[in-house]
Amino acid sequence: MIMRKEPSKNKIFNFKKIGLITLDVLVVVLSMFGALFLRFKGVIEPFYLGRLKKIGLLIVFFDIAIFYYKSFYNSLWTYAEVREFKNIVKGTLMASIINIVVCELTFNSMPRSCYFIFFLLVTMLAGGYRYMYQYFSKVLLNKKKNVENISNVMIVGAGAAGKKIAREIITSRETKKKVVCFIDDNPSKKGLLLNNIAIYGNRNLIKEAVRKFDVDEIYVAIPSATKKQITEILNICNETGKHTEVLPKVFQLTTDEIKLSDLRKVELEDLLEKVPIEVNLEEIIDYIYDRIVLVTGGGGSIGCELCRQIVKCKPKKLIILDIYENNTYKIQLELQKDYPDLDLDVLIASIRDEGRINSIFKKYKPDIVYHAAAHKHVPLMEDSPNEAVKNNVFGTYNIAEACYRYEVEKMVLISSDKAVNPVNIMGATKRICEMIIQAYANKSKKTKFTAVRFGNVLGSSGSVVNIFKQQIAEGGPVTVTDPNIIRYFMTIPEAVLLVLQAGYYAEGGEIFVFDMGKQVKILDIAKKLIRLYGYEPYKDIPIIFTGLRSGEKLYEELLMAEEYLQETPNHLIRIAEPIEMNYQKFFQQLTELKELAYQETDQMKEIVSQLVETYRYKNEDV
Repeated sequence: MIMRKEPSKNKIFNFKKIGLITLDVLVVVLSMFGALFLRFKGVIEPFYLGRLKKIGLLIVFFDIAIFYYKSFYNSLWTYAEVREFKNIVKGTLMASIINIVVCELTFNSMPRSCYFIFFLLVTMLAGGYRYMYQYFSKVLLNKKKNVENISNVMIVGAGAAGKKIAREIITSRETKKKVVCFIDDNPSKKGLLLNNIAIYGNRNLIKEAVRKFDVDEIYVAIPSATKKQITEILNICNETGKHTEVLPKVFQLTTDEIKLSDLRKVELEDLLEKVPIEVNLEEIIDYIYDRIVLVTGGGGSIGCELCRQIVKCKPKKLIILDIYENNTYKIQLELQKDYPDLDLDVLIASIRDEGRINSIFKKYKPDIVYHAAAHKHVPLMEDSPNEAVKNNVFGTYNIAEACYRYEVEKMVLISSDKAVNPVNIMGATKRICEMIIQAYANKSKKTKFTAVRFGNVLGSSGSVVNIFKQQIAEGGPVTVTDPNIIRYFMTIPEAVLLVLQAGYYAEGGEIFVFDMGKQVKILDIAKKLIRLYGYEPYKDIPIIFTGLRSGEKLYEELLMAEEYLQETPNHLIRIAEPIEMNYQKFFQQLTELKELAYQETDQMKEIVSQLVETYRYKNEDV
């Protein structure tokens, strides 16, 4: 079978360019004769006609050359703007000046008024037919879109960015979308037309406009807006249940480059009010550069992101240690691909294995250790408290002892807000880990031991957000333990940046506490996620309340009553003053605790409460 070749886009473009040049030749000729016709009120003197015949071809040649130079034929003119009209005026003015020069140098001068009339005519005709083409193309395209199954689009932001997004939608023959209205908070724009589309009003009218214009999609294109403003707008859009996309802030200074494809889907973190993260990258790079860095739990959510950020600081060597091989292998492949020159060692080991940990430290002699390895699933640890103690407490003890023995420069423990007045064994073990760090900081003269304490991170393994996403994908129901339960939230990259910054500040014995903003209702997160998936809470996806789980409380805390905060140069990072403790007694208690944990005692929670006085392990006390 013989296949018919489709004409290439280049050929189509060349045909269009030839057509435009041909039309401009006619425009120049008509303008020359038109200028004489108007000058002599319809009766052109033969004397001037003769002169025009002598130089006519020369004028056409020079004028088309100028039009070409001014890029008259680079634009397909499916969309015309003021700047393109300005370009036409500049081109036709240059052509008119050249005409004067040609006429005068060849001694074929014309009446002075003809030169001016020629400029007006050639500008009007050259620009006029282009605008007519653009207008009818848009009308025909819109008529075609009206009869097709298209998506009605609302654009929030009637500035340069929103205008460019609208332009691409209007002029695209492939995009089955139609802009039906704009939203803008500038009161002076309300009721005006942009690209012949109404600016309906401010953000408070988004829901009303969605109903009135039967909106299917919302595009938020305000790259100059603050994070708070964007969050407020996106939350209003989220309540409509319509598919929403947002233009990243990175395009604030490059609006000329904005395209429809630059919009991205709104994520949950876009809808949460969070404190903007600011760190001193120079300080972070300064203390990591050319150091040997070890990350325990490097295959976990926090550990992986720690590795990604650390390699940007060009360490001498990065060592990833984890007991779970699958995720660890993934981060190994990722880093080897993105940083082929990186000196990377990936080790599978348990932090419980004291001999293995010592051999690793003896061989590699790390300068900085980030300890992120831990059991962190609250309900599972409630059922296996001895395992929580073995891994979290004595894994941390083994790492701290190795750091002390091999004189590591800094050890940074990743702790949790659940360590504060804990009601679950996971939180209680994290509090003991903080106490271990404090004890070793008191003991060591060379290693700076420190801990960082923060709340939940969005998207981490086992995160409630991931559970909600899976439940929504399965059609529900979404399960929330209590309608009033609240938590602190931070994205993984944000948390890791603050961990790295805190590591720079570490002098030994500190517990760094992060400003995580306001606590968020888990129920609100569930509703927002359901709408992000295009469903209506309770109507399309049911939400059911299952009651607080064992070891769970309604809210988390970042500070104990005995602690008070000191400032750091970063206003998002503060230092909790360590609580005084008897270090000799504490190490003795650890020895006894280890023996009991490996004897599989049934009284582990009660025993742990003797080390952590603020631990309330009985459900009736919660």
